[in-house]
Amino acid sequence: MRISSPRLAKMTLSTTAATSVAQAFFCLLLCIPWAGSCPPSCQCTQRAGAKAVLCSSQHLEEIPKDIPRDVVFLKLDANSITRIPSNAFRHLSHLEEIDLSRNAIEKIDGAAFRGVAAGLRSLDLSGNRIRSIPKEALLALKARLRLANNPWHCECALQEVLWEARLDLDSARDITCHTAPRQEYVGKPLLQVLDAGANLCGARRRSADVAAFVAMFGWFAMVIGYVLCYVRHNREGSCGHGDRPSSLPSAPAPAGTSSTAL
Repeated sequence: MRISSPRLAKMTLSTTAATSVAQAFFCLLLCIPWAGSCPPSCQCTQRAGAKAVLCSSQHLEEIPKDIPRDVVFLKLDANSITRIPSNAFRHLSHLEEIDLSRNAIEKIDGAAFRGVAAGLRSLDLSGNRIRSIPKEALLALKARLRLANNPWHCECALQEVLWEARLDLDSARDITCHTAPRQEYVGKPLLQVLDAGANLCGARRRSADVAAFVAMFGWFAMVIGYVLCYVRHNREGSCGHGDRPSSLPSAPAPAGTSSTAL
């Protein structure tokens, strides 16, 4: 049967349109990061009926960008991650547990856990290279923290962090002072130092008080010095006027003049 040209053209256009739709569909499948996708270096599985992403011991140097949005348990332990940047987990709204232990983390940004702080139940940062952590990074964080085996610098900032955080009790005993303002604290567990009555924030406040006192004393001394100088200057001017004679004495008349007048 012979097909007319208009009908053939219409069939060709329909086939072309169907092919374009199919190509667009496959492009969407490949280009859109669906919730079920998994980073190449990780394994995605189920744990207690929830999605778990396991990226342990994969030589990762940063947190993967393509973690599925529906992940609940995330294991990134035993890698070479050095930093937790701002908003690192913000798109993972279902996240409840993060394991970042045994990495090389040195820096944690203040907004590192923004977006997951309310729902996070467990955060393991033990076995890293953390010396200090910004207080704002833990604001609204309800997770139980593991911070042991880090080279902590025991100062006021760390003490304030511990006041705000929910520490895992077993892990808290292993938070040791690697460096400290006072040598006697070095090598001791931080809880032991605090239980002994030490106040790491007291030294900083005393230093601030001393600095304020020195500044105030310097200002007061300057004012007193100016007043004394002013008084002394006026007194010296008054004495000078008092010692000055009112008129010069007249010279005595010569003897010859007096006898002539007589």
